[in-house]
Amino acid sequence: MNESTFSLAHIWAQGDGVSHAVAVMLVIMSLASWSVILIKAWQLFALRRMSGGAKAFWHATSFEAGMAALTPHAADNPFHDLAHRGTEAVSHHTSHRDELHGVLGLNDWLTSTLRQSIDDTTGRLQAGLSILASVGSTAPFIGLFGTVWGIYHALVGIGAAGQATLDQVAGPVGESLVMTAGGLAVAIPAVLGYNALVRGNKEILARLKHFAHDLHAYLVTGGRVRKTSANLHPLPARKEA
Repeated sequence: MNESTFSLAHIWAQGDGVSHAVAVMLVIMSLASWSVILIKAWQLFALRRMSGGAKAFWHATSFEAGMAALTPHAADNPFHDLAHRGTEAVSHHTSHRDELHGVLGLNDWLTSTLRQSIDDTTGRLQAGLSILASVGSTAPFIGLFGTVWGIYHALVGIGAAGQATLDQVAGPVGESLVMTAGGLAVAIPAVLGYNALVRGNKEILARLKHFAHDLHAYLVTGGRVRKTSANLHPLPARKEA
């Protein structure tokens, strides 16, 4: 017995279809989780940069200049989308008072529009996180299945030979240990990445809601509301029917 007996190539060569399927599944799950982690991490990095434009918005001398500060990457800038939808909501409400939504006050109509924009952004931020959650919760059990299958091979080999030798059991046991390690190697980054992305999403949504609150106050009253301890919600609470 030499070192090549415990190499990954040797373990793969002596495995059967089930062990190969488990290994391929773990590789696919790892690639999927890392793709989501990298893409979503870059998205959060870009959104943090965009939030700087939200601060510059309130230092502008006019609303048009403020919108210009939000213009970079406007297509996927949730702060620009909030400001754009807010102004459109005010304009639409003013010019379409004869329609059914005209019975709503401007405050309620604008609140609904801004909430919809925030909900759309929330959906985009959460897209893909279910993949990480699924990988993190299932990969250890898939690896465990591969472990059980490898031990089963070892027992079959012992039973066929009538005696246990290291040469007979080293390969199957090594295969089972690799499957266990593979399941953990896939699951741990997925869980850590999920937690980090959820925390980053909450930070972005908090900034977005604060911006929406100030924007709502500006569009309704023409002035920015000063933050107070009593003002706990970034947008006015929904009115119960």
